[in-house]
Amino acid sequence: MTGLTAELVVDGCAPQAPALAPDGRLLCYVLAPVSRTGDHLDTELWLVHTDGAFASRRATADTATESRPRWSADSETLFFLSDRNDRGTPQLHGLTLADGTLTTLTNWCAGVLDHLPLADSNLVALLAEDEPTEQDARRARDRHDAIVVGEREPRARIRLFDLRTGGVTTPKVFGDRHVVELRQRPDGGPLAVLTWASADNDYGPRTGHLHLFDPTAGTAENLGPVGVDARSLAWWPGEDGWHLGYIALTPPALQAGTAVFDLAVDSHVLRNRTAGLSMCPTELCQTDAAPLVVLADGLNTTMARLDPTDLTTLSHHPGRLDDLATTPTGDEIAVLTGTRYQPPNVHIGAPTGPLRRITNTRPELDGIALGTQQPLAYRAADGLALDGLLVLPVGRAASEGPFPLVTIVHGGPYDRYADRCQLFWIPSAQWLAAAGYAVLLPNPRGGQGRGHQFAASIAGQVGQQEWTDILAGIDLLIAEGIADPDRLGIAGWSHGGFMSAWAIGQTDRFRAALVGAGIIDWGMLAATGENGQFEAALGGSTGWSGIGPHPHDAVSPISFASHIHTPVLILHGAEDTNVPVGQAVFLHRALRHFDVEHEFVIYPREGHSVRERNHQLDVLRRTRSWFDRWLRPEPVRGPEFIASPGR
Repeated sequence: MTGLTAELVVDGCAPQAPALAPDGRLLCYVLAPVSRTGDHLDTELWLVHTDGAFASRRATADTATESRPRWSADSETLFFLSDRNDRGTPQLHGLTLADGTLTTLTNWCAGVLDHLPLADSNLVALLAEDEPTEQDARRARDRHDAIVVGEREPRARIRLFDLRTGGVTTPKVFGDRHVVELRQRPDGGPLAVLTWASADNDYGPRTGHLHLFDPTAGTAENLGPVGVDARSLAWWPGEDGWHLGYIALTPPALQAGTAVFDLAVDSHVLRNRTAGLSMCPTELCQTDAAPLVVLADGLNTTMARLDPTDLTTLSHHPGRLDDLATTPTGDEIAVLTGTRYQPPNVHIGAPTGPLRRITNTRPELDGIALGTQQPLAYRAADGLALDGLLVLPVGRAASEGPFPLVTIVHGGPYDRYADRCQLFWIPSAQWLAAAGYAVLLPNPRGGQGRGHQFAASIAGQVGQQEWTDILAGIDLLIAEGIADPDRLGIAGWSHGGFMSAWAIGQTDRFRAALVGAGIIDWGMLAATGENGQFEAALGGSTGWSGIGPHPHDAVSPISFASHIHTPVLILHGAEDTNVPVGQAVFLHRALRHFDVEHEFVIYPREGHSVRERNHQLDVLRRTRSWFDRWLRPEPVRGPEFIASPGR
């Protein structure tokens, strides 16, 4: 066994977006590096035979960002996006499998955002913004670059690309609405089109409409509004005609569990097909018959089929299943999944299981010593059943405790820890376990995997019961002799960063904390973050909710800054639009005011996630160094280290 290094964590590649050919013989996937070293994230397309007869091979040899592989209906052509000709501007490309011919198909100045090969083999639907006009070019030359909010906002529009002529037409059927997603009916009929009123993330997801678009006639029908943050469109035939499904947040709350909604197209009857379920749907995947549904189920995942009257369970899988793809018949699927000690790879098989791994994209991690990972099941203070994970220091058993314990809270909050390999560039369990720490990964209420009510319960009440849920897990590990109560740390990114900042304003039990891209003031985030109304639902109010104090003040860590005595490491991306860096500046200034030991690090050019290799290495090393400093102090040795009375 060899030891884990920061370079091993960030220098690997991960598979993404598996796409099964309709005949099931070939699979294409994107291979993307964990970190970026230049101005562009260079990705690759790889092909693999599903029968295992041949080794994986690269589909192209370009240095480019390649994405969104899609197959033609006859499995003979692979369509994908690539910026091989003009870095940063993706265009549609086609790879003919028979002779290996690679063709650049579009030259759209604004670039292509997405595409969908249609049943008519001569047509591909594109999503692309409008090309610059002569007026735009004139304004650019004259440096008339004032931004008037609400004017000239970019919109993705549906375009039809004709493979015979190379021509692109733009149907004028959705007005000025922003097109988000397309899905053609399995029989080659109309396209289901999901649109927003704006591309603005604060506004658009709350304004979704579904449309039917006939690409032959160029006509469209508006089916009306859909649930908040709708996605994952899927058609299926029923006795009463065609049905159209999607996943969306459950009304009325913006912070709530997701559900599968079933719209009977002819009657316009809409049903919630997962109401009352103790699991949470994450993906809906179209087949020629009933669609497949992936459900977060506690620490694990369930695969089901959306039959006319029931949700039929097909199989159970440990950990997570992501990026589900299927053949049209639904007889074979491809997903990204891994194990407790292996990162995700592409697996294939029947929806009923078992699944077989067909890629190995991180062989450099084979033989690396990792800490033992085990599921936890325990009760909250009010008796609610909870779960999480415990990762022990590498090479150590629970009976050898107590160990210094770092609790890492997940983001979202509508996310979860699944029983998969916990090794990432952000503060992660295996990275700290390699340095001798035990790590608690709790799933407090507000997260995914235990149904709607579990997720919705923290709306307007963040930091309340989810905080006591986390404490229950920590106290359990102390009582079992695994955690040292005098060497506790807490960390998190995004909502996890909020919980870390919240925790140290409520208690002095933690010797050190890490706040990564964390929320410090909910009112400020609702006003400046890209998901403002979502954040307002979590915090409970906005700054314009009348004269304060406001409900969000009571759940904002900044309100408790005078109570903080714990040393804090603050990490934040300079260009974060999700949780703007002003949140970190607010905490930094408060800690400086109260003379609290802290370190504040801003990563230039980074958004909500840190992408550049050197920055990821810094996050890993700085995280471990910070906890080593406060949770693992060097013991005093000899009289020379004893301070004299005068010092």
